[in-house]
Amino acid sequence: CRGVAAILRIVLEQVATKIRELSVDRASTAITWIAISLILIVGALMAVFWLLVGIFRILGTLIGQETAYAVVGLVLILVGAFVWSRRYPQDQTSQE
Repeated sequence: CRGVAAILRIVLEQVATKIRELSVDRASTAITWIAISLILIVGALMAVFWLLVGIFRILGTLIGQETAYAVVGLVLILVGAFVWSRRYPQDQTSQE
């Protein structure tokens, strides 16, 4: 009777370990990587934001504040026009 109980205990421990490996350990790894990714994304966005603020301040010092607004506005309009022109691929006709 003790031998069967010991074998049953070992089998149940192995099953519990396998279930934990397939569920909890994977979820823990996924949650860790999601948290790290979010931190990196927020850090990258902050760095880009402060880089743009720095570039705008340097531009404002060099050519004046009003001209800097005009230059940044022109750049944004050109980027928007470029993105708008790439909205539909050239080889595909529009559905209108």
